[in-house]
Amino acid sequence: MRVLGVDPGLTRCGVGVVEGSAGRPLTMLGVGVVRTPPEEEIGARLVAIEAGIEAWLDEHRPEHVAVERVFAQHNVRTAMGTAQAAGVAMLCAARRSIPVVLHTPSEVKAAVTGSGRADKAQVGAMVTRLLRLAEPPRPADAADALALAICHIWRAPAVNRLQQARAAARAPRLPASAPVRKVTR
Repeated sequence: MRVLGVDPGLTRCGVGVVEGSAGRPLTMLGVGVVRTPPEEEIGARLVAIEAGIEAWLDEHRPEHVAVERVFAQHNVRTAMGTAQAAGVAMLCAARRSIPVVLHTPSEVKAAVTGSGRADKAQVGAMVTRLLRLAEPPRPADAADALALAICHIWRAPAVNRLQQARAAARAPRLPASAPVRKVTR
């Protein structure tokens, strides 16, 4: 499975592509950051993020896109910008019919480090170790994007089984067959 992880942000939008499957060694195919200048108008910044993500989709052709789920932050302005960048990433994937999955920061941290409360340094160290890199990806947004991709690869089999179970539970059930009786007149 090839996954593009996106750590959304207006100034720095982390992107990273990881390939592999649960229980097997993972391979980093690319990592980077789409940057926009803070003094630029919001619309132009979103267009720049779109162009950057489209370039990553063109180059790496992921099967899935994993985006960090925006959570309530103290700074509403920061949360809005993060949500807008996340929306751009989801739109780019949807245009290509690439499935998008959202993961919370604590899900990603727990999947990669074993603790949902891990700090950025711990996430970076584990990403470095899991992908057998010489050094942690910089800035932290890039490492977080790789962590999102790793989280999705590891969680996808369980998520798929859960979705199948939910679909089966919603499927109409046929009544148990009653014994067939011969009717005589």
